Amino acid sequence: MNRKRSPAPDQPDDDEELPPSKSQLKREAREKFDLGRELCELPEKVLLTLPLEDRVLQAVQFTRSVRSNVARKRELGFLAKLLRSADVAPVLEALEARQTAARSMNARHHRAEAWRDLLLAGGNTALELLLAQRQDVDVPALRQLVRNAQAEASRNKPPASARKLFRMLRDLDETSTLPAPPANAA
Repeated sequence: MNRKRSPAPDQPDDDEELPPSKSQLKREAREKFDLGRELCELPEKVLLTLPLEDRVLQAVQFTRSVRSNVARKRELGFLAKLLRSADVAPVLEALEARQTAARSMNARHHRAEAWRDLLLAGGNTALELLLAQRQDVDVPALRQLVRNAQAEASRNKPPASARKLFRMLRDLDETSTLPAPPANAA
């Protein structure tokens, strides 16, 4: 005799969606608490550009003004409670876009720095590599800056020409992304 056991009355069927676990609720609450802390650490100018509800914005501004650690933690808890009931998806998207822009700026800075170092170390060989990949370069100005920067470095002078070279490369990267400098070119 094969009989199927029916589930206990207090246990849901497999087809029903289970409520979030206590651990999941705690993780979500911690995420909101961390978001509130991050919002409190942002500069006022950036904070005002975010798509925050008025009551959340006011809570963030008030929390920033609190100096006592215990009171500040209590206010951060209240802010997290407000964030749990608010739609934070647009805020998270805006923060992510801000971080992406910062990473892009860092990458541009590092590319220009790498090319500057390569040009100063590699001389004409490195310059030819750059000119082969970019035709919109002011060649005489670039050559002059490289020569001046190398002369300044040999005389232990301040690196004024190296800074100008960096700015020129950074401006080139803004118009059109510089290629990654070859690692073995110098």
